[in-house]
Amino acid sequence: MPKLKTHQATAKRFKRTKTGKIMKRTAGQNHFNARESGKVGRNKKSDVVTSTRLNRIMQINLPNS
Repeated sequence: MPKLKTHQATAKRFKRTKTGKIMKRTAGQNHFNARESGKVGRNKKSDVVTSTRLNRIMQINLPNS
């Protein structure tokens, strides 16, 4: 049976924590951020945990992480 390959585009965008959760960057940080309030800007700087549905897909794409 061949080795399971890691999907590299997925590996660059998602990180698995020690407990097995998958973290991703908050969307909407690239431009037009000056009009956002300070509260929204601070919340965009933090990473978010992905949904359980997305976790199942990530287990296929990230077998060795």
